[in-house]
Amino acid sequence: MFGAGNEGRPGGRRARLRRAAALALVGAVLTGAAACGGDDKSDGGKGGQENGADGKAPASSPATEPGDSAGSGGTGALSQRDLTALAFTDDEKIGKYTAGEFTLGAPLGEDYTADPATCQPLVSLAKGATAFDPASEVHRNVDVAEEMLGTTVAVQLRSYNGDGAAGVMKALATAGRECAGGFVENRAVAKGQYLKVEPVKAPGYGDEAQAYRFTILDVKGTLKLYEYLTVVRSGTTTLSFRADITDTKDIGKVPDEVITAQWKKFEAGSKG
Repeated sequence: MFGAGNEGRPGGRRARLRRAAALALVGAVLTGAAACGGDDKSDGGKGGQENGADGKAPASSPATEPGDSAGSGGTGALSQRDLTALAFTDDEKIGKYTAGEFTLGAPLGEDYTADPATCQPLVSLAKGATAFDPASEVHRNVDVAEEMLGTTVAVQLRSYNGDGAAGVMKALATAGRECAGGFVENRAVAKGQYLKVEPVKAPGYGDEAQAYRFTILDVKGTLKLYEYLTVVRSGTTTLSFRADITDTKDIGKVPDEVITAQWKKFEAGSKG
């Protein structure tokens, strides 16, 4: 989406060029849509409701060594090498979509904060953003290369020590309930207003899954924009899919083929 969803959100090589051209064409019609993030890296931007009495996240066991894998009942995180092997590769084709690496660093980092902080899991699950820090994470951008204003999906795999992944899902469910009526997303120079958070049908993959539809108001307060988030947990790992479009169009959901392809690759690699 324009502005709120994409301003400050780095994309892949194709997405960056495509969006630059799109903005040149449409000007400032939808400048600064609602998915903005804040510069606040204090504890106020973390999901404190999931912390212990001392305000700290639950203790975690050591990560697995490179090459090791944690099963659905394991307590160790996947290594960065293993997680990378389970993610989409650069230029991998998924139907009409193409995967690529983010060129400007990981999207939706800890600089994106929510007010109230309970809503933070709906904004970002990156290291430093919530009470549960992933031991390893991999980020991929998925889009249609030839579509200037097409759908873009941020696919992010994160693996946790101990019960971190389950804790993330619990915090996400809490945010989905308590933030249904909306919240504010902050970033250094802008704010975005989420008008509504609605649960939608989640895929039947993994140990558990959640999916949400966001209605977001652009910074001018005139246009409604739509974004979708789906998160699947398998053991100590989460697979997150955030989809938006450079338009006011409602895309209806995260594309099924993207979720299915990534899940099948993850599942096959995990068993292997």
